[in-house]
This record gives sequence, C-alpha cells and structure tokens, in this order.
Amino acid sequence: MQSKLVEVRSSVKRNAITLTFVGLVGIILGLVLFLSSSVLFAPALCAFALGIIATVLGVSKQMEPEVSITLSPDGLSYHHRRGSLFIEWENVQRFDIPKSLDGLETIELPFIGIRLKKINPVLDVIPGRLATGLLTEQRPLLMSAVTLDENLEVLEDYLNSEFTPLLVNGERYRGVLAMYGHRSEMLNRNLGYHQYIPFDCLDREPREFLTLLRDYLQEVRESA
Repeated sequence: MQSKLVEVRSSVKRNAITLTFVGLVGIILGLVLFLSSSVLFAPALCAFALGIIATVLGVSKQMEPEVSITLSPDGLSYHHRRGSLFIEWENVQRFDIPKSLDGLETIELPFIGIRLKKINPVLDVIPGRLATGLLTEQRPLLMSAVTLDENLEVLEDYLNSEFTPLLVNGERYRGVLAMYGHRSEMLNRNLGYHQYIPFDCLDREPREFLTLLRDYLQEVRESA
C-alpha cells in the first residue's frame, strides 16, 4: 500500500503576505494624503479604499490552511478554514469534473466532484461550522444544478425541504447537518456528485489532480 501522505497546497494563499503589505501601505498613504491637503482628497480616498480591500483579501488568504488536501491510505481529508472533512476511500464511487449547461453549450464547473456510496459517513464527521460555510460557498453550484435541470420547480422543492429533518439509510439528521445532507443529495441528483473541491484549492492542474486521485485510490484498493 502507498504508505506516505500526499499533501496538496492551496493556490489561494499565494501572495497573501504581499497583498496584505501592499494594502497596509495603501491605507497609510491614504491617511497621509488626507492629512496633507484637502486638494488630495480624491486620490487619498482611492488609496485608502484600495488599501482596505487589499488588506482584507490578504488577511483572508492568510487564514486559509497551508495544506488544503491530504491523501492517506485511509482516505482523503479536505482542509478548510472552518474545519476538516474526511472521506474514506471505501466510500468513494468516482471522481470527475462536474458539468453544467450554458445555453446549448456544456461547460465544466471549477470543482472536483466526489460521488459517494453513502452520505452518512460524511454527515457523521463534518463539523457544523464547515457545513455552514460550504452551504454558503456552494450557492453557485446550486444555481448550476437548477440551470442544468431547466426547471425552477426543482429549486422550489429543494428550498421547501431544506429545513426539514433528513432521513437517509435509517439515520435521521437535523439542523445544519440535515441542510447539508439535503444539499449534497440534491447536487448529486442534478450534477452527479455529493462533495465538491474548488480548483483554487489545488497546486496543480485539475486533470493532473484527478489522475493523482485515481492512481492513489487504485493503489490502495489493489493493496487492500
């Protein structure tokens, strides 16, 4: 069995310190211009506003985990600033890039999709803070699923059921876990996958990462 860990580092953190530094410089420059002359009010305001934006983005980047994905003989761990999610290899059915429709054209969505055999093992371990964060971040995926189905009744039915308890494989979930379970099941019905990893969490090309996942999983299964 492939015993060593494989760590994938997020591209989101790139230039985080530089962006924060530039933002702080912009804020200071804006304040200096404000205090220097009223004639410089417009450029001071621009420098200050851009500095605030750059600083917020830089700090946000720094809050992201250094390692976004870990592959081990037991499974895949997805690391998020709100927590980590572990998926066992034996619960994985397949990986791929999900697709949606843009008019008559099929487009690839910027995510790695993971189809599970059962959603229960994920709902049993996912932290509530992470589930809440992913529900927010996955809104574009939700709209893509509705577009693919070309029926707004799907969205209406989903929204009506989102806050109801979820019963799956004999287990009942409530609250944010039920919401996340409903979302995962809905996305699986419409896009074909339960879990989604954004491309900006990768340190390589998506196709290269898919090859890594499939080769690693194949090696684990052959050694089992």
